[in-house]
Amino acid sequence: MGIREVVGEDGLLHCTVCGERTEREIDMPLFDGNGGSKKVRVHCACRCEREEREAQEQRMRYEEERRQIDSLKRLSLIDAKSKDVYFRTYQIKQENQKVFGIAKRYVENFDKMYSQSQGLLFWGDVGTGKSYTAAAIANELMERLNLVIMTSFVKLLQDMQGFDVDDGSYMNRLNRAKLLIIDDLGAERGTDYALEKVYDIIDSRYRSGKPAIFTTNLTMQQMKECTDIRYNRIYDRIFEMCYPVKFEGLSWRKKEAADRFASTRKILEG
Repeated sequence: MGIREVVGEDGLLHCTVCGERTEREIDMPLFDGNGGSKKVRVHCACRCEREEREAQEQRMRYEEERRQIDSLKRLSLIDAKSKDVYFRTYQIKQENQKVFGIAKRYVENFDKMYSQSQGLLFWGDVGTGKSYTAAAIANELMERLNLVIMTSFVKLLQDMQGFDVDDGSYMNRLNRAKLLIIDDLGAERGTDYALEKVYDIIDSRYRSGKPAIFTTNLTMQQMKECTDIRYNRIYDRIFEMCYPVKFEGLSWRKKEAADRFASTRKILEG
């Protein structure tokens, strides 16, 4: 910003906008052995210049923050359709008011949740907003410059085939995140290999002392009354790590599909 200046009554330059001085006089030592000095005029920032400098610094901080957030989102593994999900985009209804409040308070108190390694278990019927809510938490936390990874056990098992999991390289990559969100527990194949890896991922997260969020279409009864020891140790570890949150109501996806069908029918059939 170019400051326009005029000479004031004191003989010094002043800003024509705010009226403050843009130069001042200081005593410059002459180093002549006699302690002599002379008056020298030097630049000083007026209010306009200070405000412009502050605004520029704010822009630079904002741009740097956005670069960091974009970098976090690239590392997050979150899918494209979930990257723009936030609390401000949340469709609050009677049946999801409680879970929305829990999600907001979890983000607002994340420092405490993190220090206590406290996670969440979202459970309920298909299409009730579990994944959407988890994605909103992920994006809200990344806006606060927290690294969050959101993926599914199916994707994790596919990815792990390309890593030397014996040395923990893949686990370490997951555990760098302050919050790990794993979607759709129970959708993975029930082979001995798959269940062993699922347990390894959950147990590694537990031992890292960091929180995790899991979503599942399974009921609490199905998980608590399961008699298969391969699943039991998975569920027991999750119950130890997570606070259960039930999602109720009709399927969002079914309702959206029905609305879209009705709209298309009106367009095509009149």
